[in-house]
Amino acid sequence: MKAIVLAGGADQIALIHELKNKNYETILIDYYDNPVAKFFADKHIVADTLDIEKVKNITKYEKVDLIITACTDQALLTMAKASEELNLPCYISYETALNVTNKLHMKQLLKSNNIPTADYLIIKNNELYHNLNYPLVVKPADCNSSKGVIKCINKNELNDALTNAINYSRTKTAIVEEYKFGKEISVDFFVNNGEAIFLCATSTMKKKNSNTFTITQSYYPILTEEQETIVKNIGQNIVNAFKLVNTPLLIQLILTEQNEFFVLEFSARMGGGSKYKLIEVLTGLNIMKIYVDFILNHEYNIKTKKRINYASMNYIYCYNGIFNKLLNFDDLIYFQYKSIGTEIKKSETSSDRVAGFLLTADTHDELIIKTNEINKKIKVLDNFGNDIARHDLIEETL
Repeated sequence: MKAIVLAGGADQIALIHELKNKNYETILIDYYDNPVAKFFADKHIVADTLDIEKVKNITKYEKVDLIITACTDQALLTMAKASEELNLPCYISYETALNVTNKLHMKQLLKSNNIPTADYLIIKNNELYHNLNYPLVVKPADCNSSKGVIKCINKNELNDALTNAINYSRTKTAIVEEYKFGKEISVDFFVNNGEAIFLCATSTMKKKNSNTFTITQSYYPILTEEQETIVKNIGQNIVNAFKLVNTPLLIQLILTEQNEFFVLEFSARMGGGSKYKLIEVLTGLNIMKIYVDFILNHEYNIKTKKRINYASMNYIYCYNGIFNKLLNFDDLIYFQYKSIGTEIKKSETSSDRVAGFLLTADTHDELIIKTNEINKKIKVLDNFGNDIARHDLIEETL
């Protein structure tokens, strides 16, 4: 049996492991020459995961039985479309994949189903006449890893942001929406026969003093029991509105000071940035194994149990340089997102992360102490032996 895995990031390494446990030969498709998952797959083909015709041609040539991806948005479209046209098994239709990856379709369905989300406009050029209230958030209609997402406080910033977002968008379309002040919450569910099963919720910490949305940390716990109930209802309403049946589901929301939730966006996938491991540590549930078992029509059982009081995922970005080595990570639960030899040019979006580490603690104060101690200890060395890690991005308090 053969499976094509779309995208070669660190999360796809876990996916490849699970497929190999099911005796699948894995063929990785990624447009980078040396993605981190390359060294775990049986074969790597350099190609764009968003090129549906190319993926279809590779599938036919290699006589592949399954096209699969995990923890990434836009490759969902390729997986669904190619599988549909080649009559291969897939847990999601192309129409549904479009609705849950294209922010234009998503916002329209959220609004029409009375699911709380910010007011917005759809823009296909830089001409924007609006009655929305600043600050505003501009984002491409069809992009991932926070690429092209910018917060604007005036017209000049808005014009620049629109140009940027439209350039990122494959359909040359941008979404402009009102910025909601509050905590950003990331919630993972697994939809089983139309029921949204809650897995975990974390707060999302972002890069300070910047208009970009650089995710630096995630923190657990974040919701009260009452808030968790509200979020569960929102999750089920999304499942009903978008006619989701069996799928992982990631929802990103804003929790305002008035205790109101607004859906930013969601996707029929697991959270990225090693969220699968965080879910396992928090609940004991190997969600990547569940995901593969579910896709292959094997038996699976979704039972969760609270195991940890406090936890944080911490993402390491770097100053410019050639990534050569991680130092003092060995005793941690850590993740390497870039291959050795990769040139680091920026530290802005999720795709720029070099590494990450997961910490747990019995108390909030203990977690803060651990985070600060580890942040001072770890290093990311360039090819001259210099530490290029951006230690300033990890919050001293959570």
